[in-house]
Amino acid sequence: QVQLVESGGGLVQTGGSLRLSCVASGRTFGLFGMGWIRQAAGKERELVASITWSGGSTYYADSVKARFIISRDNAQNTMYLQMRSVKPEDTAIYYCARAPGPGVERDTASYDYWGQGTQVTVSS
Repeated sequence: QVQLVESGGGLVQTGGSLRLSCVASGRTFGLFGMGWIRQAAGKERELVASITWSGGSTYYADSVKARFIISRDNAQNTMYLQMRSVKPEDTAIYYCARAPGPGVERDTASYDYWGQGTQVTVSS
């Protein structure tokens, strides 16, 4: 069974930066795509970014494109989300999740395993 643990959330001012990390258990981390999914209060869950098994290809939601960078280090079983130029609308719980296959996954309902989430709050 896969365990995913996020960290790095917190309070940040508009325009600032934050780096989220996700550490995965097991020995098959490098076989699967991964994603960051967020859910803001009163809103549906939203895919923020996804990355292929090797990190060779990525996908970003239009709302975060050019501001956030998803990356992974398979040797460390770790995925990252570098958040820059954050906005109040980025405030949400951010979840690390594993895709069902090696490619990027745009459908949030398709992700197999989820972390516990980490809160990101952007002040005005």
